[in-house]
Amino acid sequence: MNLPTTLNSFKSLPSKTLILIISLYFTLILNSHMLFEYSQKILASGEPDYFVLVTLPFVIFFLMVMIFSFLLSRYVSVVIPILIVFSAVVFFATKEYGIVFDSTMFQNFYETDASEASTYFNVNSFISVMILGVIPAVLFLLVKVEYKPFLVEIKERFFIVVASLIVILSIVFSLYQNYASFVRNNEQFKRSVIPTYYISSLIKFTNSEFFSEPLKYLSLGSNAVKKLPPAKEKHNLVVFILGETARAANFKYNGYTRDTNQYTSQYDIIPFQNVSSCGTTTAVSVPCMFSNMERENYSRNQAKNSDNVVDILKKVDVDVTWIENNSGCKGVCDRIKTIEIPTSPKSEDCDGFYCFDVALLKELKAELSIPLQKDKFIAMHMIGSHGPTYYRRYPDEFKKFTPDCPKSDIQNCSNEELVNTYDNTILYTDYILSETIKTLLGLEEQYNLSMIYVSDHGESLGESGVYLHGVPYSFAPSEQTKVPMLFWMNQQFSEQNSLSFDCLMSEAKELTYSHDNIFHSILGLMNIQTSEYSEELDLFSRCRN
Repeated sequence: MNLPTTLNSFKSLPSKTLILIISLYFTLILNSHMLFEYSQKILASGEPDYFVLVTLPFVIFFLMVMIFSFLLSRYVSVVIPILIVFSAVVFFATKEYGIVFDSTMFQNFYETDASEASTYFNVNSFISVMILGVIPAVLFLLVKVEYKPFLVEIKERFFIVVASLIVILSIVFSLYQNYASFVRNNEQFKRSVIPTYYISSLIKFTNSEFFSEPLKYLSLGSNAVKKLPPAKEKHNLVVFILGETARAANFKYNGYTRDTNQYTSQYDIIPFQNVSSCGTTTAVSVPCMFSNMERENYSRNQAKNSDNVVDILKKVDVDVTWIENNSGCKGVCDRIKTIEIPTSPKSEDCDGFYCFDVALLKELKAELSIPLQKDKFIAMHMIGSHGPTYYRRYPDEFKKFTPDCPKSDIQNCSNEELVNTYDNTILYTDYILSETIKTLLGLEEQYNLSMIYVSDHGESLGESGVYLHGVPYSFAPSEQTKVPMLFWMNQQFSEQNSLSFDCLMSEAKELTYSHDNIFHSILGLMNIQTSEYSEELDLFSRCRN
């Protein structure tokens, strides 16, 4: 056997052969996790459908043949190595974390800064993408594709595509009831096939972000006025703390067995027991909760081109400040005073990429050192429990639950280590909340004081093999959609704003709330009267005397 001759033969391949090789690679390697997962589901069902089990790989293979018959040409084949590398990234993220690459996920990536993106890189992800993506892409680039004359090539591709389509339709229609039942019972299936779903999601996101017709800016609250309650003698100071990736299930207030709220428990906290988020990503939940839209009719494009609740506050001369310690306010704070926490490693609270949330307290104290003669609203956006590098969200002295998981490939930690690390972030968040209240109590002579805390979305910690967040809301687990919400006010705020503590405590346990309540509740707390306000959605309205 002449080795150089054999190697040269591999360097030059007919286009049809290369189409088959790439299609096999995408079917057997990059879709292997998906095929394995659904094979397990089929076998675990009461009556396994062996017809679907056996034929599904063939359906995927011939679908790949159709796709690459279009892509492998003299003019567009350059996209194939890019597709291979990105598909390897999707394969790793889906297999290891259960991430779904829908249009919302691409929006999240687009709005992610370098610091946040860096947390997802580790040795495992690098090796996986190199082996499954970069090396195959390089091999593809080294191959010289043998094309036949143009018309002959077109004719052959046409027959390949038609033949593949006939095979797929023959399988699906001959087993129509089987496949109809399979798809009906597995709604996520279409979101799992690589690369079809993520490509369509990317196209949808690109069209929405860059090519959709811009909306006319909608000014809200033009008729807004401050309506002072008769008993009010001092100005209101409301601190709104926007949490990050905190799930309700791990708060002691919501029945968790661990004491993750030991710091705030010394104060009269009102914990709202049943609160749902607007989305499962920061990019959706943050602009949604501050907008006047409810989750069911939320439009990102409309939110970008409309006033939100902090804009309305500013219009009625409330002093409004946003303090940012995350990856941005997602457009909410674009028109108000904003303080960005610098991540310089020169600070004892920062490592060059992130800062502990104690940095928010320092900016809060600096902001409150300036005497004001008006109502004040301060929003603080925490880094909170942002994963996967949970261990970087709290100082060593808050490493109460051990052993923890000091790495980003959290799927390789034990469940105990992962939960311990996450719970440490919740404990540290609770400390920040308690220190915020302590800071506010030093201003009782100047203001009526209150604090609201709510998280943007929850987090999965390996339940059903899912990690992190971002699963489409329609089938997202409750761990990602149920969020904590806490409220505190001093006695003066309660009396001068006619709010009953006992009433709020009772309703917080019994009623159901969501991010839909935030817009109207902030207006209510700040005593703003406007046509945009809904008393029904103000979670404080039923407890005003």
